[in-house]
Amino acid sequence: MRHLLMATAVLSLAFGSAGCALAQSSTPVFQDNASEARQKASDSQANAELFYMIQQLQGEVRRLQGEVEEQRNLIDRLTRQSRDRYIDLDQRILELSEKVSSSEAVASDAQGGNTADAAATEKPVTKVYRQPGADERKAYEQIQDLIHKEKNYDEAINRIYDFVDQYPEGDLSVNAYYWLGEVYLVKPQLEQAKQAFTIVATRYADHRKAPDAVYKLGVTLDRLDEKSEAKSRMESVVRNYPGTNAAELAQKYLDSLGS
Repeated sequence: MRHLLMATAVLSLAFGSAGCALAQSSTPVFQDNASEARQKASDSQANAELFYMIQQLQGEVRRLQGEVEEQRNLIDRLTRQSRDRYIDLDQRILELSEKVSSSEAVASDAQGGNTADAAATEKPVTKVYRQPGADERKAYEQIQDLIHKEKNYDEAINRIYDFVDQYPEGDLSVNAYYWLGEVYLVKPQLEQAKQAFTIVATRYADHRKAPDAVYKLGVTLDRLDEKSEAKSRMESVVRNYPGTNAAELAQKYLDSLGS
């Protein structure tokens, strides 16, 4: 009996020690799992917050891009409108000058023979056009490339306006006005083409580009269904610029009308 009690006591101590050891060994594992879970939860929350911030930033960028695009379109529209007003004003001034010149001519005829004799002895003044420098010629060649090689007509129009502002009243400036009419004719923006060709035909009538400009003005008027005015312009090309290629083309136009 004594031996049995002692064996029971030994077994109790053994199981007690084993239970304590097991309890002690399992506690750190539980704590490690809980810590890892908390870390994962924290990382997940941080990722969610970061994703939310990125989404907000992307939305803000899209909004700003939309505003920039809207402002760009507005600026482009205002620029086109201002340039159209500029060239329209130029044409109005030219038309007014023509009316004034016609009135002066009628008044001179009414004054009698002395004025006519004096006018007959006057020699027409030939305008001397400023010749381009290297930078001006380079800028003009770039415009030509935009028109003929790249077919980038909108950019060519912008460059032409900049060119005539920077290099006014030069030989190549007249050419630039002529090509402005050509580009508008191709687009086609016929009213703007009419205005550009009118500038060359009226203000620079003695320039080498004038015959072509008057002929193309006639073509533009024909496309605008202003047939009578188109015919008048073609007749003026034949009359004022005989022997030129423009005069030959104008005569073909008149022949097609049965003139």
